[in-house]
Amino acid sequence: MATTAAEVPSRRRETLESAVIRFAGDSGDGMQITGSQFTNTTALYGNDLATFPDFPAEIRAPAGTLPGVSGFQVHFGAADVYTAGDAVDALVAMNPAALRVNLADLKANGILIVNADDFKETDLKKAGLAKSPLEDHSLDAYRVFAVGLTRLTRNALAELGLDAKSMDRCKNFFALGMCYWLYNRSMDPTLLAEANERAMKAGYAYCEATEAFQVTYDIPPARLQPGLYRNLSGNTALALGFIAASQRSGLPLFQGSYPITPASDILHELSTHKEFGVVTFQAEDEIAAITAAIGAAYAGSLAITTTSGPGMALKTEAIGLATMVELPIVVVDIQRGGPSTGLPTKTEQADLLQALFGRNSESPVPVLAPSSPGDCFWIALEASRIAVKYMVPVIVLSDGYLANGAEPWRIPDLAELPEMKVRFRTDPAGFRPYEREPHTLARPWAVPGTPGLEHRIGGLEKQDLTGNVSYDPLNHERMVQLRAAKVEAVSAEVPDAVPAGDPEGELVVVGWGSTYGAITAALRAQRGRGRRIGHVHLRHLNPLPRNLGAVLKRYRRVLVPELNAGQLLWLLRARYLVDAVPYTKVQGKPFKQAELESRIDEMLGGGR
Repeated sequence: MATTAAEVPSRRRETLESAVIRFAGDSGDGMQITGSQFTNTTALYGNDLATFPDFPAEIRAPAGTLPGVSGFQVHFGAADVYTAGDAVDALVAMNPAALRVNLADLKANGILIVNADDFKETDLKKAGLAKSPLEDHSLDAYRVFAVGLTRLTRNALAELGLDAKSMDRCKNFFALGMCYWLYNRSMDPTLLAEANERAMKAGYAYCEATEAFQVTYDIPPARLQPGLYRNLSGNTALALGFIAASQRSGLPLFQGSYPITPASDILHELSTHKEFGVVTFQAEDEIAAITAAIGAAYAGSLAITTTSGPGMALKTEAIGLATMVELPIVVVDIQRGGPSTGLPTKTEQADLLQALFGRNSESPVPVLAPSSPGDCFWIALEASRIAVKYMVPVIVLSDGYLANGAEPWRIPDLAELPEMKVRFRTDPAGFRPYEREPHTLARPWAVPGTPGLEHRIGGLEKQDLTGNVSYDPLNHERMVQLRAAKVEAVSAEVPDAVPAGDPEGELVVVGWGSTYGAITAALRAQRGRGRRIGHVHLRHLNPLPRNLGAVLKRYRRVLVPELNAGQLLWLLRARYLVDAVPYTKVQGKPFKQAELESRIDEMLGGGR
């Protein structure tokens, strides 16, 4: 290992509680792999962390243009980290477009590393800049390090005999090496091909040898709960959660899905785990995907289907079919900006009303939402458990922020996983396909081919008990009521809402899904100022906790932050007749802590 910066007398080594770093460049500059490598190394150091990968919305945006900018943000610290960070401490910008898109988020006096080799006239023109920011004093508020990343990378790789294009693809690792030096990260955990490794070490050595770099930063390890940890994204967590549910229930896992951003990674991940009996089916469209899952559930599998908003709309009729035939499937919707194709790589929470009510006729289903990447694992288990216990389709609402974001996740012991007892009906004596278990109202799960248990399923209304096709008006009304009562029966297992923070007071913030981190961070800061604020975060959105209405009445005001136009807000107002106040954002970006704190100040008065 080269001499460390701490051993150079003229340099300082400062200790920080946390830092936020963002890598930004063209979609071909490898910003996602660079950020992932920095994240993995930081996780090994024991820091708590949260990440925010930000992908271009266009598949083939012209290189060097604003729509083609890709970014990866990492917030890491010595204490609990709840969000990917509001403002950026260090920004790596590989070209003018990346600089222009991301500069507003860089703190005053923040570190700015730019690839000076890509600030030529043509590069500036692509980014819509008339003058170079490196020359017009517009960056005077920052600590700017204009480094010829392209040239220095080529020098480092000159002996390998690579062509210029191949060498240029390694400049992101030169930048990675510089960031390892800045934050005193070892390069040892980063295993790379020789060219990338040489570029990374060259970047580290460049900072060692350059007098302009005078300070390095230490972020001590966080005090995490003891255990074995791994870095985990939300989509990977969902995949592993469904595998765990399969193992706990003894049911083979079947996934029928059509690839769609940002849900495709679940299909990719599950396809690599055939050793656990996982069967993945890439269907020709969304309708084929969910109907295949229904068929797999009929045949006795733990069946799931994954999609995003537009695909969710296409699955609507089949979710109604699963409701009618009362078979257990889990539908995972990784929400993204819409409508239509919308913002396919940007996050949003605007499918809540679709999940609750977006089917013809009376067709209620349980709806759940994870609150963090790691929580996606537990939501997959809970959704699977409810589906097989109550014989009902279940919808899981994740989103792009959780799907692509990552955090340190403690690998649970087997004893921590919930029991999932599954009992197929095998006795033909007295068998009636729509006879119900008295507590859950679940009908029997009779696998096709079991002697004496032949029965009819399909989309037409069923006669109570027998399952025969029925057009009787009173029977239809009874079956509608039974299906609704079965979903409502889940509420007996939904934990009571227990507010974080103050159990009563000036304000309660009610959220769901990926808003958890920003709300939690804002709540802690505001309570530190003496405010009496609570936070209720809903994991079960249908049915809701039985005591939620009573909890809301303990506070003078109710604030509902959502990454939509106010969908949970409408539900709370209608259900509990509370004068809830919205705080909505539909920009394809998650909430910042500062945004929520500002809204709370507006409601309660800023002077405190």
